[in-house]
Amino acid sequence: MEGQSTRQLKVGREIQKDLAEIIRSKGMAAFGGAMVTVSEVRISPDLSLAKAYVSIFPSAKAEEVMGILKENVRTYRGELGRKVAKQLRIVPELVFYLDSTLDYAEHIDELLKK
Repeated sequence: MEGQSTRQLKVGREIQKDLAEIIRSKGMAAFGGAMVTVSEVRISPDLSLAKAYVSIFPSAKAEEVMGILKENVRTYRGELGRKVAKQLRIVPELVFYLDSTLDYAEHIDELLKK
């Protein structure tokens, strides 16, 4: 979050919301039964690149789901373009990253139980 302008943060939040909606509309079946959550979107200063961080449950499906997301990135960008057309001149390129904070929290939980 550090160093991002108000506009970047605002655009990032909007893209996060729209992307979450797009992914939710596909249904869990599209992701091999996994639940996909867009946890954060960071956008470049020129608004041309959006890094979307996703958490995947169960985490065992993470690799499979990341493959599906990367395979369909152009489709998602097209759908995103229709949603943000009025707000943005250019639709940012999308890059998906795995957000492992959920795994990390689970791991800490496990350690605390011992």
